[in-house]
Amino acid sequence: MTYLATFFWGWLLASFLLGFAMGWIAVVHRGPVVSRRLTVALSVLVAALVAVSLARIVPGRYGYWLDLGLVMFALYLVGCAIGSWLRDWVVSRSMPPA
Repeated sequence: MTYLATFFWGWLLASFLLGFAMGWIAVVHRGPVVSRRLTVALSVLVAALVAVSLARIVPGRYGYWLDLGLVMFALYLVGCAIGSWLRDWVVSRSMPPA
């Protein structure tokens, strides 16, 4: 994991910054809501991928790519959460009191 962080720090930073930008935009633009069924299916998929990664079932290069993809996805989600929270905080502070 340390190797991923030292060798791919630029890509990891880019995924975090892209998530931050998307989180910042998401507060302004409300898209259609994702259905509950699709949310559960995607959550199960991500949980299965994390379990496969932790169990080291996928060997070699493909396992390495899986680990890298999961770390980038996690950083993207963290960036989304921080960007969304900061944008909401900035917008709520600039609103006049009701």
